[in-house]
Amino acid sequence: MDAETHYISGGDGAIFTVFSHERTAPEADNTVNELIISCPTSKESLSRLYTMFKDNVFAVAFGITSDYHLSEDCVTETFVRLTQVKRFSTKKGDGKGFILTIARNVALEFRRRYKRDLADNIIQSYGETEKTVEDSIYINQLLKYLNDIQRQTVILKCCAELTFKQIAKVMKCPETTAKSRYKKAIIILQEKAGEDQ
Repeated sequence: MDAETHYISGGDGAIFTVFSHERTAPEADNTVNELIISCPTSKESLSRLYTMFKDNVFAVAFGITSDYHLSEDCVTETFVRLTQVKRFSTKKGDGKGFILTIARNVALEFRRRYKRDLADNIIQSYGETEKTVEDSIYINQLLKYLNDIQRQTVILKCCAELTFKQIAKVMKCPETTAKSRYKKAIIILQEKAGEDQ
């Protein structure tokens, strides 16, 4: 975590500190594409891709499975499958969307396989404070008001930070459909959040 101290001129020379999570700068699509191509033969490429996308892959998997440990398994399986990719064409699209498509497919497969074990689990979260855990549980409870497709769309947009064009590719639907699903989901979440307050 990085901290910046700001000084504001005033009576007593007020000082405040802003803490921000360190975020890795997104790499250019071409770099990601090159890493995917070399991934089957280069551990370094796989390691870089893992560092860049593990959080996004986890978010996508958790949005589908609603299970912390199963989502961790999805992350591992996604990167294992990435090493098995024989042909990846940079002309077909961006690397980030390709990785998240694999993640989505793995999560759907795992959910089908372990569906009977996933009956209405409550979020398991390793937060830094009780507040983080409470917020995670609250968000998870709100997401349960959405149908499966809406939940995936919100997670791809908010957690994985994909554009609507990328979401459309991952979910195999028109871009306008991805936008309307997101808009409807946000309206539902706002209504339900308003009820809880």
